Amino acid sequence: MTVATAEEPSQRPLTDNDIVRLAQYHHCQTGFSLPPYLLSPASHDSLLSYIKSRSSSPSPSKPVSEYVIALLSLISLSPTTPQLSSLLASLLISYTEIFNSGKIPSDSDSLKTIQLFGTLLRYLHIKELKSVVDLILSDVSRVITVDEAQLFDLLPLCFDLLRNPIDSKASEIDFVNSAVDRVLNCEWKKGLLTKLVSLAKEFSFLDKGRKSELVEKVFIGIKCIDLQDLPSLVYQLLVLASKGFCKREVIGGVVGFFGSKAESRVASVVRQIEGTVLLHVNFAVKQDPSLGQEVVALVKSDLRAFNHFTVAVLFSVARIRKFGENSLGVLRMALLTAYNDYRLSKDCKWLPDELKEESFLHAKLVEKSLIRAVSECRYGREHVVPSVIQFGFMLLESVEEGKSNEFGDSNGVLGIEKLSIQILGTLFEVHDMTRNEIIEQCKFRILSLKCAKSKPIVRLLGYLVQRYSLIMLEFVHHLKELLDYFTFMEGNISCFLVSAVIPLIKFSHDLQDYTILVIRKAMFRREDTVRVAATKVIIELILAEKQAKRDSSFTFQDSLSQASSSQHTEMRCIARGNLFIELNGLLQRCLYQQAKVKEVAYDGLVKLVLIDPSSGEHVLDFLMPHFLHFLRQDTDFQLGITSCIKAEGGKFIIEEPLDRLLFCISWILLLQPHNSSDRPSDAVWPCFGFSLSQDNEQQVGKNVSHEVYSSALVKIRSFLLNKKLGDIGQSQDTVSASLEEDKRKSYCLIILGIIQVSLNYIITDLERHPEGKKGDIGKEIVDLIDLYESLEKDVGKSKQSSIGKRVRFSARNDTDVGNISITEEGEKVPFLATSSIYQLFLLTFKLQSSKSGGNLSGSQDHSQSSSAKTEKSTISRALSFTLHVCVGHIRSSLHMKEENPLKPLLYGDMKVLGPSLLKIVYQLKPEPPLVTGQTKKENKGKKDVEGRKQCLHLALLSLKELLNIYSSGSSLTGLLEDLLAVPGTEDATLEDEFSEASEIEDPLVKSIENFMEKIMKPIIMDFIAQNSNDVEILCDIILMLGNNLPDKFKQRHGSWAHQICKSCETSNTTVAKSIVKLAISLTSSPGDLCVAVEVAKELQNVIGLDKSDTLQVPESYMVINQSTSASVISCILQSIDSAIVDMDWATKKLKNLYVVSQKNSHLNHDAESTFGLALEEALYAMAESTVRILSSFVLMNLKDSQAAQFLRLAVRFYKQLAQIVKLRIAPKGCKQILPSLKFQKLVELTCKSLTVPLYPFLSEMQKEQQESVSANANAKGIINKIKQENKCIPDLIFRIEDYERYLIQLSKVTKFNLLRYAKRSTARDFKIIEDAETPAVGEDGGNHEEQTETQNNNEGVNEDDLREDSEDDNSERLLSPRNASSGSSPGLDSDKAIATETEEDEEEEEQEEEEGEEGNGDNRPKKMAKKSWVVEDSDEDSETF
Repeated sequence: MTVATAEEPSQRPLTDNDIVRLAQYHHCQTGFSLPPYLLSPASHDSLLSYIKSRSSSPSPSKPVSEYVIALLSLISLSPTTPQLSSLLASLLISYTEIFNSGKIPSDSDSLKTIQLFGTLLRYLHIKELKSVVDLILSDVSRVITVDEAQLFDLLPLCFDLLRNPIDSKASEIDFVNSAVDRVLNCEWKKGLLTKLVSLAKEFSFLDKGRKSELVEKVFIGIKCIDLQDLPSLVYQLLVLASKGFCKREVIGGVVGFFGSKAESRVASVVRQIEGTVLLHVNFAVKQDPSLGQEVVALVKSDLRAFNHFTVAVLFSVARIRKFGENSLGVLRMALLTAYNDYRLSKDCKWLPDELKEESFLHAKLVEKSLIRAVSECRYGREHVVPSVIQFGFMLLESVEEGKSNEFGDSNGVLGIEKLSIQILGTLFEVHDMTRNEIIEQCKFRILSLKCAKSKPIVRLLGYLVQRYSLIMLEFVHHLKELLDYFTFMEGNISCFLVSAVIPLIKFSHDLQDYTILVIRKAMFRREDTVRVAATKVIIELILAEKQAKRDSSFTFQDSLSQASSSQHTEMRCIARGNLFIELNGLLQRCLYQQAKVKEVAYDGLVKLVLIDPSSGEHVLDFLMPHFLHFLRQDTDFQLGITSCIKAEGGKFIIEEPLDRLLFCISWILLLQPHNSSDRPSDAVWPCFGFSLSQDNEQQVGKNVSHEVYSSALVKIRSFLLNKKLGDIGQSQDTVSASLEEDKRKSYCLIILGIIQVSLNYIITDLERHPEGKKGDIGKEIVDLIDLYESLEKDVGKSKQSSIGKRVRFSARNDTDVGNISITEEGEKVPFLATSSIYQLFLLTFKLQSSKSGGNLSGSQDHSQSSSAKTEKSTISRALSFTLHVCVGHIRSSLHMKEENPLKPLLYGDMKVLGPSLLKIVYQLKPEPPLVTGQTKKENKGKKDVEGRKQCLHLALLSLKELLNIYSSGSSLTGLLEDLLAVPGTEDATLEDEFSEASEIEDPLVKSIENFMEKIMKPIIMDFIAQNSNDVEILCDIILMLGNNLPDKFKQRHGSWAHQICKSCETSNTTVAKSIVKLAISLTSSPGDLCVAVEVAKELQNVIGLDKSDTLQVPESYMVINQSTSASVISCILQSIDSAIVDMDWATKKLKNLYVVSQKNSHLNHDAESTFGLALEEALYAMAESTVRILSSFVLMNLKDSQAAQFLRLAVRFYKQLAQIVKLRIAPKGCKQILPSLKFQKLVELTCKSLTVPLYPFLSEMQKEQQESVSANANAKGIINKIKQENKCIPDLIFRIEDYERYLIQLSKVTKFNLLRYAKRSTARDFKIIEDAETPAVGEDGGNHEEQTETQNNNEGVNEDDLREDSEDDNSERLLSPRNASSGSSPGLDSDKAIATETEEDEEEEEQEEEEGEEGNGDNRPKKMAKKSWVVEDSDEDSETF
């Protein structure tokens, strides 16, 4: 029965249910044989019809899968049987049709069925496989979800079977390629995209082009992928990349998508997705480090592939130890490069505005990307936080001293320091776990780094204290640990540190007490710098408390809520007083320290009174005992100057800066209102540590101290005016003459300061005196100025050598962040305020008007018999003194911080000085040339003329410095309006001539234009007529103001300066150089270099090589002559130098752009191409102008120093040309582009105009040097000088040949002869030419050889030659033996020189024969040769390169 049961179905057709049962029975039995019905081809149609019938059921998935799987399990028993193989193919095709038609759903049942089909595909014939592939790809557009793409799982197996190396033919391989192309060309929905990404790793047979196309197709369609599917898709892509499938393209596509294309999605969800993707990237890099190398290389090779996600990826990769420093280093390099490009392009004249805007936008993009990447660290990216901290401190350490605020006013560009502080501040705010690490890193770096490097770290600490004060209270113990090292730090850093911490003290009484304890210890240190720093901190603590009281109602002591009974008494005492009382003992100790400490204390007390005027009387009481030490009133009033100096180390030093003490007292008196009765009672202010006698108690009352000081200042002035100069510094001590002179100078320095203090006090207090006394006060001021001048002359300080140093002050560095207000060691402030200097100008003008009216002072009792000569001398001294003080005053204002309380007091609004300075310029400007009859009178007043010139120079210098301070904005507009209001010798025609200024809408531009036309141009013409050196200052003013003008107006002023160069004749070198520089600087590009070209051609006419044709004064440019040629040459060479610097930057920029375009980076290629073409055109134009300028210099008879400078510039220029040509050579695998017409023109111009005449120039230069050696008996010094200058000649020859070598390579790969105008170099002996006794090396031979011209034919040029190292800079090193000749001795015999040149000639002839080059000149004779270190131009060299 079992057999019968088994055989019964074979007797009849089998139904679908029978097939299912047979499959189930097959699983239960062994030795099962297939029924004959299945083996019959006639049964195939019936078997396939069951699939269609089952697919018609309401739920077809299960029935169809059940039947197909059953049938496949039966077929798998004997799949090689032809009938079953045919049935398998038909079954697969039928199932595919039903699946594609959508009659059965895409679910797990269908997936199981398709997977079973995949196990049997190898039994199908090639034709059947092709049919299956065609059917799968017949309707790709229907695939929307991943499940609908289940049939695509069969494609890798089909492709592998079709490409079987044993059975496959070319037709099958072509079919597979066409099938892949069909997939790549169709539209990908999100389901198909996801499926193909998962299958792509199995398409290992794809070529590079199809792989790149597939990846590009993926990143085009990835924007349609659902957000929740993105992490898995990226993970599949990373797996694909790890298999070697387009690593760079995959990495670039991922960072490009999340950096830009994902912006349109929901922001919060995208940030979470990005966090997950970062973890995937981190894990993938750990598994395959080559992916990390690709990430780093992507940013390193293409800095424009920069976005916030790129930054996040690099931060994530940096967590892997292998890539830590490299990843952060690439980030730092990208940031520094962006800043450098912006800095250079911002001030670059020849760069188009579009390229400047591009550099600015890129710098902003880099900044925003970094800030965004850091701010998004809170969204599941905690693993990158350590990298961000390390990067932030890396940036801080890279800040250069003096450049912390480099882009402070540059359209929102932060700069390195501000950016790094913002990065670390953001982390400190959003991540609790980072706070302790940041503070620890700050502490470690402040203690370990040098002063310049640790300043940015201190500024970061100050930023955190100011911004997050309450949070920083948790880290007070860290700050205390830092303060413990106060005495071991450099003075500046210790002060900066305490100043950064001071804002936190108002919240922490404990920190305040600890700071005071540290300062008390520091005051007892032996080091002067430590005590100076401690004094500064004491002042800062007191000022901070006063400022807090003024700004709010609480004091430092308000932060204490509870205290013990013993502390309550102290609290009440402190609450009634202030820190000035508490630190009184330390302040008293400061008065017995060195002069530097005392100066800090005196200046600090003035600041204290400025912030809290009510403390003025108490400060005066505090200073009274110390002040009385220097006043003696036994019989006559005596000023104890002798107590202010002491002998130390064999010289006298100032122990007591009495001038600074009087400066402090005088300003406190001026700041105190008269008849003040609001002083607190004496009970509130405890004793200052000294006791007054009964007599003194009667003198020093509530307001008596004010009267005592005022009376003392009056007596000091009288003492100085009545004292003879010979009596100053006289003492009974017997010392040597040198020490006596040193002591006298020290006394005079103190008195000079006291005089300035007295002047400031008198002038500032002048308004309080009645009009009747002002005349006498004016006379007293004049007398003090005369005393000052006499004393200074006695000391030996000439005005000419001390401009700007008359007032004793030192520069103040104010690049620090505003929270640090302590000035650096050794800094001082000027004695005279702006208002006092202004009053001195008014007094001088009054004296001049009185002199013209016959009354000097306006006083009734003034002597009317004073001679005119004395009056004129008095006015001259007063004006000279005022101008000297004004110059120093204006310059010092640049270095004082805006937050310093002394700045508004001492400087105020300095614009008031402008009209006075301009009025002096009008009064003193050069008069028209004197007639012959006045020559004798001029000689008699020569000394007076020199004094006028000096005062005029100081007035112009002061005006220039003042305009520099208000160099932009509304302040400059106001200053210029004030200057325009000054009556002067205006030309009435200017109003009509410059009428278009009234049409200018911008008030700043309008003011500058009016100032230029009405004031500056007439003045500068007068000065040029007098050949005055002050033209340089006027040109600097015009150039400074011109930088604020649009190009249209700037170009007009440049044309005006250009016209002056043509029309004005001068013999003054300073005038000529200044005018030429102004013309070039104000002319817009490329016109500026065109002006330089014209000037260089005129110079060639004046100092050409052919001396018979030179002109004394050319007709085109009157400013150029034999006297001024040297200075004009220097100006032109400076413009060439700046042009070469710009070329170097542009060449590097172009190289980066070419690398990006050649590697097909995933960026905006159109924008990159436009940017590159514009930059390339600008570079070629500038290089062409530079060639024209240099070509004129090779035809000039230059002096030794000028020739050496020219040769150095030529070396650098040819190096840039070589780099430009090298960029035109495409690397292997990239398409070679033909050189543009501008490039060909540049090459042709360089060869014909510069390279060819350069060799005769070198020969002539060496000939003249040889003649100078022969003519000079003691020629050793000249020989050494020549040897130094000739070191650059071998470098120049090498750079020329290197440039021509790249031209040869480019000619071969482009089939275009770029060297048709070139002459090969032949003069290779870099030694002093021997005497005329050696004709073989003489002029005739040299000229004969230099007339040989080489032409390069294009026949037989092999494209593959000379390209292997086109990307390698190391090729420059292969010609290094030439450099050995630079060190050879000039005394070598002529035979070696002849042998060297002969060998080189033969080698060049051999090369020309082998390369097919022909010589147009005469054939050179063959000579015997000796081996020498020379460059061999042969095919071997060409193949090497």
